[in-house]
Amino acid sequence: MLAIAGGKGGCGKTTTLGLAGALGRTRRSVLAADADVDMPDLHLLAAVEPTPNLAAVAAGEDVETATHPPPNLSGVGIVPAPRTMGERISLADALPRLSSTADHVLVDCPAGAGPDAATPLRIADHVLLVTTPDPACLRDTAKTAAMARALGTTIIGVVLTRSDRPMPRVQRLLGSPVLASIPDGGVAVLSDESVVRAYDRLASVLLSKRL
Repeated sequence: MLAIAGGKGGCGKTTTLGLAGALGRTRRSVLAADADVDMPDLHLLAAVEPTPNLAAVAAGEDVETATHPPPNLSGVGIVPAPRTMGERISLADALPRLSSTADHVLVDCPAGAGPDAATPLRIADHVLLVTTPDPACLRDTAKTAAMARALGTTIIGVVLTRSDRPMPRVQRLLGSPVLASIPDGGVAVLSDESVVRAYDRLASVLLSKRL
């Protein structure tokens, strides 16, 4: 299980879906789960129904029941987050049940270093940090990195979004290698050819690490 985690909101879900699509293009099965109960909108980006979702998994229903195939991504299933704050669940009950359901399980984490972010980081096997070059986002991602290390979860690297070039200072600040730089693809970011190619390269790097 690979946690996708970072600082400020706005880049994690795009990275989760972009990487899921890239891994799916390698003919591997991919499950992408939205663990961000405060901003539960991965299903909107993936254009799937919001229910059933992780709440059903936490209640003991089969993971397949809460898995929705996006219309434009082959080999990918989406498990949405609960829709409202009133539907809050125990992520500790739901997430472990996803671990053996696909070749690759990606978990979009809440932004920052709060208590809600700690649970998926603790459960995941590895963490992929995501940040933009924005100083505030970098600072918050550094806090996320510190929390992952404190929990004993291995950070495999960093994805730098909204940038088409590596930035050595990002690697120095976060203490992890930058595995990919994802250019700004505009409004329809995941349809941009340069963005798609960048996620394909990221998937190749992760597969070479046998994750």
